[in-house]
Amino acid sequence: MLKVLSPYDQSLIKEIPLDGKAEVEKALTTAYRLFQDQSKWIPPHERIAILENTAEIMKTRIEELTRTAAQEGGKPYIDSKVEVLRAINGVKIAAEHIAQLKGEQIPMALTKASEQRIAFTTREPIGVVASVSAFNHPLNLIIHQTVTAIAAGCPVIIKPALATPLSCLNFVKILTEAGLPEGWCQAIICGHEAAEQLVTDERVNYFSFIGSAKIGWYLRSKLSPGTRCALEHGGAAPIIIEKDAEIEELLPALAKGGFYHAGQVCVSVQRVFVHESIVDEVSKGLAALAIKLKVGNQMDEKTEVGPLILPEEVDRIEKWVNEAVESGAKLLCGGKRISNTCYEPTVLLNPSLKAKVSTLEIFGPVVCVYTYSDRDKAIEIANSLDLHFQAAVFTKDLDIALDCVKKLNATAVMVNDHTAFRVDWMPFGGRDSSGIGMGGIQYSMHEMTREKLMVIKSKVL
Repeated sequence: MLKVLSPYDQSLIKEIPLDGKAEVEKALTTAYRLFQDQSKWIPPHERIAILENTAEIMKTRIEELTRTAAQEGGKPYIDSKVEVLRAINGVKIAAEHIAQLKGEQIPMALTKASEQRIAFTTREPIGVVASVSAFNHPLNLIIHQTVTAIAAGCPVIIKPALATPLSCLNFVKILTEAGLPEGWCQAIICGHEAAEQLVTDERVNYFSFIGSAKIGWYLRSKLSPGTRCALEHGGAAPIIIEKDAEIEELLPALAKGGFYHAGQVCVSVQRVFVHESIVDEVSKGLAALAIKLKVGNQMDEKTEVGPLILPEEVDRIEKWVNEAVESGAKLLCGGKRISNTCYEPTVLLNPSLKAKVSTLEIFGPVVCVYTYSDRDKAIEIANSLDLHFQAAVFTKDLDIALDCVKKLNATAVMVNDHTAFRVDWMPFGGRDSSGIGMGGIQYSMHEMTREKLMVIKSKVL
């Protein structure tokens, strides 16, 4: 049995059975049979109706979904409610974009050999989708990895994080209630061996992964020939702050982007490069905001920063911060554990570029501030890691902003906003070690389909 615990006090929320290799095989057999029998495929208009029903049911259960997500994931209640609302909107976006899964006409008669022909492409479902999800957005990530497949016409098998399976199980039930036929979305609650069996099976046509780079790249190396994939890993998001930036406006953005969900977001603000003329004001201002944040039980509606997902994550962050301070970083605030599950929001000034907080994804409530005089040198340091996801620049100068957008190695660069900004209809994903493929509702839907070309030869053409 799997024990699902509250990250704040490690109290038992629920016990659920763990699936094994037999359950994985059963799920794969079910999904594969559905896809192979085209008479079982769900027509687009029915998919639209099912997803519209799903969104309507979710609207009636916002409080229940919020409490479940917050309780198991540790994200503060107020932020978990925002996640649920985003999830509902994500379902709507998927339904709306089903009509955009379309092909195009391919010109013929451009050569003598292509006369008397007409050609066009269509898009059809890619096949069985296997999705492995992460803990930090226990409902919204599930939406991105299941609803996209359903909208594209693919049967999907979803494995949620073992720390946060309850939101996933609730959502699969809602899909069934909304009219999704049996077998089109199956949840598997399993360990690593069974998960590897799932995603590497030759019957899987598309693999969607959100989690650590180590596991993601390993699983990709084991995929069957022809299996497409999208991997979303972590980052160590950099920000460039020029001397003309609006300090009063950027400080709340830095605090939000750095300490939201205790920094457990793949695009959290981590490395902030500030021009030497304003670094004192920015670093001290950020520390002043961090000190005021209320840390504690995620179910308390006043809590702004909740617990880390596991006690060992607090141990790790404590070691990394201590290492940074011992190697020369100035501790502006925080730097201590509050309990076995909570850590103080922390701001470090000029940690060594060799310290773990400067070279690895922190995934905790720690923001590092670095002084620079040469912007190009700061960008060079920002780009020096193999983690490239989202980045940002704060400046009033359009030329500087465009220069930073051009030079920063990232899939997205925010101008005068924090790196953790996201809406669910925009392209989203890492590059290099941070991932491959592109997320975002309609972008995932497109990747979960494939083109088929039809060429018609006729004497009347």
